[in-house]
Amino acid sequence: MPFEDHVFPQVIPTPAYVAPGSPAPWHQLEDARRRGLSRDVVARRLRFAGYDFDVQSYPPVPAELKGVVADAEESAITRRSAVLVPLFEEDGETRVILTRRSLDLSHHRGEVALPGGRCDPGESFEDAALRETHEEIGVAPSEVTITGWLSPIVTFASGSAIQPIVGWLDQRPQVTPNAGEVDRIFDVSLADLVADGNFLEQRWRRDTPRPGAGADGSFPIFFYRVPGEVVWGATGRILTELCAVAVGAPWPGERWANA
Repeated sequence: MPFEDHVFPQVIPTPAYVAPGSPAPWHQLEDARRRGLSRDVVARRLRFAGYDFDVQSYPPVPAELKGVVADAEESAITRRSAVLVPLFEEDGETRVILTRRSLDLSHHRGEVALPGGRCDPGESFEDAALRETHEEIGVAPSEVTITGWLSPIVTFASGSAIQPIVGWLDQRPQVTPNAGEVDRIFDVSLADLVADGNFLEQRWRRDTPRPGAGADGSFPIFFYRVPGEVVWGATGRILTELCAVAVGAPWPGERWANA
C-alpha cells in the first residue's frame, strides 16, 4: 500500500509482486528549483522540451509500441481517447485540475483522473479532450487555450491510445461535476506534487506479460499523495512527465521503457 497511514477512498489493485522503484526524477533538485513554477516557467520548459504545437505535433505512435513487445506482436490501436491536462496559475504557481471518478462506476471507480474520454469517430484529440472536459467538469472549450501535448499512453488490454492534451486557463475556473461520472473536482500545485514525501515509484509485475516491461517483467507505477487522495496509474504517469519537464529534471520514460 503506498503512503502508510494516508487515507483515501479508492481500492488499488496491487499485484502480488511489488518492489521499490527509483526516487523521484527531481529528488536531487534543491527546493528553490521546485517552486515558483509559474505559467511562464512551465510553458517555456514545455516548449523547450518540444511539447508545444508550435514546435512539433504529438507522436503518431505511443512509445510503448516501439521496439520489441514482450511475448506478442505489436498491438493494433483500435480505440482513441484523449484527456485534458487543465493548468492555471494562482499565487505564482501552476496548478492542475483533477477529478475523482464516481464510486458508482463499473470501471476505475474512485480513481483520480484528468478529464477526458473516448474520441467520437472523426474527432480530433483536442476536440475530444475539450468536449469531455465540458461534460465532466463544466469548463467550456472557450475557456481553454490548447498549447501542446504530453506523451501518449497505450492500455494494452483494451488496445486503446490515450493522448494527453495540455490546455491553459487564464484563471481558476468555475467547475460543476457531472454527478454520474465525477464525485469530486480538486486542484493541486505542481510545486506540491514535487515536494519531498509526495511521490513514490513502485515496480509491479503481473502474471500476464506487459509490453515495455523490464528484463524481470516489472514495470513502474507512479504514485502521488494529495490531500484525501492518491494519484496513480495513467494519471500518475502523465503527471510525472509534466512535473519532470516543469522543473527541468530528466523524464524517466526512456529510462524504464528500454530497461
